[in-house]
Amino acid sequence: MLSIRKIGAFGRTYRHLNRYRQILGILIKYGFGDVIERLNIDQYIEIGLQMLSASKRPILQTHKLTRAERVRMAIEELGPTYIKLGQLLSTRSDLVSPALIEELSKLQDEVPPFPFDDVRNVFESEFQRMPEEMFEMFVPEPFASASIGQVHKATTREGDIVAVKVQRPGIKQLIEVDVEIMLHLATLIEHNIEEMAFQRPVKIVEEFARSIEKEIDYNIEAAHIERFARQFLSIPSIYVPKVYREITTERILTMEFVKGIKVSRTEKLAEAGLDTRRVVDLGADLLLQQVFDHGFFHADPHPGNILVLPGHVICLLDFGMMGSIDRYTKQAFVDLIYGAARRDEFRTTQVLLRITSREGEPDVRMLERDVADIMGQYLYRPLKDIKANKLLHDLLALTSRHHLRIPPDLFLMLKAFSTVEGVARLLNPEFDMVARALPFIKREKAARMRPERITEEILAISLDLIAFLQQFPKDALEVVRLVKRQRLAVQFEHHGLEKMIETHDRISNKLSFAIITAALIIGSSIIVIARIPPLIYGISLIGIIIFIAAAILGLYLIFSIMSKKRL
Repeated sequence: MLSIRKIGAFGRTYRHLNRYRQILGILIKYGFGDVIERLNIDQYIEIGLQMLSASKRPILQTHKLTRAERVRMAIEELGPTYIKLGQLLSTRSDLVSPALIEELSKLQDEVPPFPFDDVRNVFESEFQRMPEEMFEMFVPEPFASASIGQVHKATTREGDIVAVKVQRPGIKQLIEVDVEIMLHLATLIEHNIEEMAFQRPVKIVEEFARSIEKEIDYNIEAAHIERFARQFLSIPSIYVPKVYREITTERILTMEFVKGIKVSRTEKLAEAGLDTRRVVDLGADLLLQQVFDHGFFHADPHPGNILVLPGHVICLLDFGMMGSIDRYTKQAFVDLIYGAARRDEFRTTQVLLRITSREGEPDVRMLERDVADIMGQYLYRPLKDIKANKLLHDLLALTSRHHLRIPPDLFLMLKAFSTVEGVARLLNPEFDMVARALPFIKREKAARMRPERITEEILAISLDLIAFLQQFPKDALEVVRLVKRQRLAVQFEHHGLEKMIETHDRISNKLSFAIITAALIIGSSIIVIARIPPLIYGISLIGIIIFIAAAILGLYLIFSIMSKKRL
């Protein structure tokens, strides 16, 4: 478990403060000094961060770079934790713009390997034994390295060749420090930058903390592999590596070493006598089966994670990022495709509103028009000319424009489709992802009309209704008890009244100002009539002074009213 604390509870160790300086320095370097200034960091942290002013730090020449490009470059320099955050945000179309999603999708999770002595220390910590004692052979040099861990080739005592993923030493502590700083910066953003506060940055960081906590626990990845293997146990064209549970812990994952050809190595596939068109069809069907048959899918099927084995067998690697889609979302997605295929703008718009979330109510007529525009761009082309990647980009632009939020798992599914289509067209330029998916969509549509599905849904609704009828009387009695005890309070929240209150205050102030001015004029008149000394030419000096002050105040009040009218 990650131990995330508020920044006030840091103890302000050198490590935390030094990391904070590094982060702020990198943000300034990439042209985000204005954002840091608006955060008012100095009043929260008493560590002399004035040294981070733009004048004392080299700033990258960013005039040729877009803001999205600068964000991506800053994240890459900030290190592993921030790269993982960027990769998470690249799946959240409800939080970031399509342009930023495109840049964040380029983030690479590649870092230099750590020494073999550290690997031995991790083994000693987890098993109280060295890798040389546990394996017949253990290669000290890793064949793959990433921010969370690195992978070594080894041979078990039984002679099985395995891949051993070892977690990077100290990565958990580094992530905790970075997430604590992220949480503090997110809190400052919510308090100080109004235009970014509505995106709820604190909740984003909290969600990221939960996500990366799962990623640094290799037991969870092992469970993903085993679940995936059970789903495709009876399909010979799909191979899933075996997990060695007895040599797997939270920080070490041991799985079968699979030797195959990466799907992007077209020349190697040809040399091995493999038909690339068949490989494409099998790979696409694998994704479609994951989504439509099981609702549990590999969310990162890029070319490096797909191997082709002899006999046109597909093998997926790296099960750290998985997605799941429930029946309701799957049905809504099918309805969306079905409505678009029938060129029904109204139905398609209604389904789009059903599967997305939003803060306010969008302009439905404008949304229908934009949906019709997209349908006009794609539905009158041959299916093979429709690119899922371009369609996804246009859909994201549409939802962003209307402030609609696509659920994260649905977006992951769409992105997986887009990735697989890109790999497929590399091997077969004529590949048609839409046509390949149509039989699955039609089957899902027909499955709803099966008697057992209808009976199941009616039963589920009935159970919910019974539970409601059982609970409602209890809730009603509880409300009555609270009313009797005078412990029931109704709280009203008013929104959008700030301008009216501000105007009311301004009118009240001017009215009070006018009353005071009138009182001064009346008072000065009484003093003049009473001839209160000292006198100048028989007129009271005090009365004249008060009268002049009242005249100045009166003129100021008139000019302020006239200026407001002109505005």
